[in-house]
Amino acid sequence: MKKDIHPGNYRLVVFKDFSCDETFITKSCAPTKDTIVWEDGKEYPLVKLEISNMSHPFYTGKMTFVDTAGRIEKFKKKYSAKK
Repeated sequence: MKKDIHPGNYRLVVFKDFSCDETFITKSCAPTKDTIVWEDGKEYPLVKLEISNMSHPFYTGKMTFVDTAGRIEKFKKKYSAKK
């Protein structure tokens, strides 16, 4: 294995999913300037997420319906007049 290819600044980091307001702590070397006080009273770096396994439809089983029929009709209406 090659030496000195992995970052050496691993530390505990809090990840917060703002779409479902869930947080979890794990080791990471992700750069961030934000901090948050965790449940143990200590302050940790904070990485803000838009989506995680707690809010992603694949993991939650909650699928959203996309109105594709409306989009197709809108497309046909828009470009059928130009024929």
